[in-house]
Amino acid sequence: MDEHKENIHAKDVNVKMSNTREKTEKAKPCSRICPDEESAPQGSPSQSNSDFSHPVYKEIALANGHINRMSKEELRIKGVKDVMKKRLKSHYKKQKLLQSASEGGPTDTYYDYICVVDFEATCEEDNPSDFHHEIIEFPMVLINTHTLQIVDSFQAYVKPELNPQLSDFCVKLTGITQERELGTTYKYAILTDGAWDMSKFLNIQCRLSHIRYPQFAKKWINIRKSYGNFYKVPRTQTKLSTMLEKLGLKYEGRPHSGLDDSRNIARIALRMLQDGCQLRVNERIHAGQLLSVPSSAPVEGAPAPHSPRSRD
Repeated sequence: MDEHKENIHAKDVNVKMSNTREKTEKAKPCSRICPDEESAPQGSPSQSNSDFSHPVYKEIALANGHINRMSKEELRIKGVKDVMKKRLKSHYKKQKLLQSASEGGPTDTYYDYICVVDFEATCEEDNPSDFHHEIIEFPMVLINTHTLQIVDSFQAYVKPELNPQLSDFCVKLTGITQERELGTTYKYAILTDGAWDMSKFLNIQCRLSHIRYPQFAKKWINIRKSYGNFYKVPRTQTKLSTMLEKLGLKYEGRPHSGLDDSRNIARIALRMLQDGCQLRVNERIHAGQLLSVPSSAPVEGAPAPHSPRSRD
C-alpha cells in the first residue's frame, strides 16, 4: 500500500498548494512525499527523498568503486594511508559490534528496541479530496537492536465506521477481506480452556473499565468439560498439558502466551471434532454468576461482536 499512501499524500499536498502554484510558474508535481523546502535547500541531495537520483550519489558510487578496486600499492602511491586506516577501523568496528550484539552486548544504536508500524486504511481507486481514511489494520513488529532479531509481532484488524464496507479496490490492494461475518452470515461460539476467562477475567475487566459485559461472551464452550465428557476422563485429567499429552500432541510455542495457548487449545478442539465430538455451549454467565448449560438446551450461536459500551 506504500505507493497508494504516497499518492494519497501527494494529492493532499497538491490540493493544499494549488492556490500557491497558480501564482507561480509551472512547477513539477510531487510523485512522492515532498520535503520541507526550508529544511531542504535547492540542490540538496535530500530532495531525492532517498531514491538516490541526485548526480552526487552517482559520483560517490563511482569513486567508491574505483577506491575498492585499488591495490594496496596504488593506495600508498596515492598517499591515502589515512583512508586505509579509516576503512580498517570501520570494518573492525562493524565486526566487533555485530559480535557484541549477537552476545547481547552494546551496539552503536540509540534505542534498545524499534517498533515497526505500517498501517493500512480504507481507500478508493480515485480518492476524492474529502475522503476520510480509516485504519483497518494495525500491525507492529518489534526489533531488538542488541540481538538484531525480530522478537515479537502484533496484528489487529479494525472495522471502519464511516465506510464499514471495504471497496473492491481496497480489498484487492490490501488483501483484507470481510468474509468472516460472525453472528450474521455465520453461526459461531466462543471456546475457552476452563471457565475463568469469561466468568472471572473478562467479567472483572469489564467492571474495572466501566463497560458492559458483551453479549457475545455470555455463553461459551468450556473445552475441559467437553473433553472430560467425551473421552470419559476425570476433571483432574483435563489440564491443557494433559489433554495434549493424552491426544499424542506436544505443546507448540511458549506456555502462557495467550496466542500460543489459544493455538494449542484449537489443536485439541480440532482433534475432538475429528474424533466425532460435537462441541456445543456448556456454560454461561448471568448477573455475574457462572451457570451450566444443559445439553438439552437449544443450540444458539453467539450474536455478532460489537464495540464496548459504557456501563453508564
